[in-house]
Amino acid sequence: MAPTHAAPGHVPPPDSLPRSLPLPRPLLRSAVELYLDLHAHPELSGHEHRTADRLAARLAESGCTVTRSVGGGHGLVGVLRNGPGPTVLLRTELDALPVTEATGLPYASTVPGAMHACGHDLHIAAVAGAVALLAASRNAWRGTLLVVGQPEEETLSGARSLLEGGRLYERFGVPDAALAQHAAPLPAGTLAHAPAGGPPLMAGSVAAEAVLHGRGGHAATPHLNLDPVLMAAATVLRLRTVVAEATVPTERAVLTVGSVRAGERGNITPDHAELSLTMRAFTEGALDRLAAAAERVVRAEAAASGAPRAPDFTVTARSPALCPDPALTARVRRAHEALLGPGRVLDLAGSAATEDFPHYAAGGVPAAYWMLGTTGAGPWRAARVGGEPVPPNHAPGFAPDVRAALPVGITALAAAARQVLAPGPAGDREAAS
Repeated sequence: MAPTHAAPGHVPPPDSLPRSLPLPRPLLRSAVELYLDLHAHPELSGHEHRTADRLAARLAESGCTVTRSVGGGHGLVGVLRNGPGPTVLLRTELDALPVTEATGLPYASTVPGAMHACGHDLHIAAVAGAVALLAASRNAWRGTLLVVGQPEEETLSGARSLLEGGRLYERFGVPDAALAQHAAPLPAGTLAHAPAGGPPLMAGSVAAEAVLHGRGGHAATPHLNLDPVLMAAATVLRLRTVVAEATVPTERAVLTVGSVRAGERGNITPDHAELSLTMRAFTEGALDRLAAAAERVVRAEAAASGAPRAPDFTVTARSPALCPDPALTARVRRAHEALLGPGRVLDLAGSAATEDFPHYAAGGVPAAYWMLGTTGAGPWRAARVGGEPVPPNHAPGFAPDVRAALPVGITALAAAARQVLAPGPAGDREAAS
């Protein structure tokens, strides 16, 4: 997940934003404690055992029936039934990133080389708080909460594992709506939605791994070797031209080589080099062209270098563009505006960031997705007057203002869920009055 920006000219002054929303003090304290604990103990994709334990315990405390190891990994599903009515799915991610934290926070990551640099710890705490809030007001709604703790979002493989390998909808029922939110470097205390009729909220993506084969040997005898490091360097430079060559100027697309791995020591020519890359675009056609062009470049550079064998090129994950359901989004946005005031619910320009949340909309399930502002007033003001830019998601300095962001995240999810759930007896009385 990458930085996301609101439309210019529609961001309220940070001093006008609330520091908190009215929530039961014990509930908020519990959510904050969960956030601080998760932030200090991040777990990378595929290793989210402790994180899943913590979320499962909180959901059970709220009365959910929790099923673990859904999809074979650390996925979990909590079910809270409250009479007949619609089913609403709330999704949160569990995994952290291989980033070394540089925030200086007293609750900074204690795990070397791992950090919740994307805000998934905030998402988990907000979901746990929202479920607790809804569980405490069961007389106001009817239906079923389906809470999904998804591992491996950062590798774009977790959603499909739950839905396909874990048979999520077969086992737990097809929801009437799927909801999720994501931390973003917007003012804490705001939410942001895609405007009606606008572009997709997020791009689709293809992730791929390439292995270039050379001939290893002593660094002193380059004439006897075939250096895959040079082959990789040429390939990376050539890949940077793919967007211009495979898309038309009106299409938005990004290709990034995020990792190059080769060799162990400077006096040894390795026998292979590995590249990890992602391609992002807003249509399936553009993604197809980008992936085909990237593979063609990798194979052509290997052939031009005289590689002893053809390179390996493997697509490891693919996710479609995120297009929230317009009707559901309109209902959720109205609820958020009633919660915060219209001035604190922003329009969001489409982002080249990528999510695997669109998979939950397979088969026609309506989905709503919005951004949760996380930037405190001080950093926001400083950036606006030319100071240090606000650290975005995936940066070592990404540091959500939990005091302002978490209460909004909790109440935003709960308010959105109530737009799908049926009103209970108390809700009927309120509607009649």
